[in-house]
Amino acid sequence: MHKPFHGVRVVSDAVLPADLETDRYGRALGPAEQAHLAQALAYAPRMSEDEFFSHVTAAVIHGIPLPYAVVARSLLHVSVLRPRRLPRSAGVRGHEAKPSLVTTRRDDRTGLLIASPASVWVSLGRQLTDPYDLVAAGDAVVRTWRVDSPLATLAELESAVAAGRRVGVAAARLALPRVRTDSASRTESWLRLTLVDHGLPEPARNHEVFERGVYLGCVDLAYPTVKIAIEYEGEHHLLDPEQWSRDIARYEALRAAGWIVVQITKSELFNTPTVAVQRVRAAIRRRG
Repeated sequence: MHKPFHGVRVVSDAVLPADLETDRYGRALGPAEQAHLAQALAYAPRMSEDEFFSHVTAAVIHGIPLPYAVVARSLLHVSVLRPRRLPRSAGVRGHEAKPSLVTTRRDDRTGLLIASPASVWVSLGRQLTDPYDLVAAGDAVVRTWRVDSPLATLAELESAVAAGRRVGVAAARLALPRVRTDSASRTESWLRLTLVDHGLPEPARNHEVFERGVYLGCVDLAYPTVKIAIEYEGEHHLLDPEQWSRDIARYEALRAAGWIVVQITKSELFNTPTVAVQRVRAAIRRRG
């Protein structure tokens, strides 16, 4: 047994249940996310009925993608509504929230009480120092593409931003106009924003390609009128041989139908974004 918090004992080799190793969209949680979620589950038995998880911790529970470093260095965020006293414990960061600014819900996967997705997103305005990450988190919250229902609607994000002053709201107000409902991943959001901020038109997102009635596949980003597809190649493509084979077949079919396929790597996107933009711009020039 070990003691993650005062009054709590857990089996030292305890692991997350298999159904919690992925988020509600089927995305595998990273090591930092799994560890943070395990800490939240361990802390839950000592929470009072007035306490709920918020900020980064609620984002992890909701399945909102965050940078590894943000999750890895974060304490558990536990909130109460005023005038309740904020929780104090080693490993926990307590918050007092105005009832007018935060609503809560019971998470259907873990049973944990957490802040609602819209209010969580606004609170991330302080936690996420890069504006692209805040937009990407918003994209995940309102995502309607290939999901049964979004975590929240754009209207709910707008209401949360307009609800009143709080830490993070200024950054959220700037990010809100850039949030989209049809983005499928944090890196896809980053790639879209990178292209736009370097002067290129905003591409279509998760564009499904049909040629003469034949479905050729769905591409991450696209300029359909000039038949340019932009694909982000993350490590998961290389680590899954079946996925990589399907990707190759899809790219070959697209190129045979006259599409230019620009494949962008993680290193290009995060280390040399101008190179990625130049490659996309060169493809556009080839189309005249």
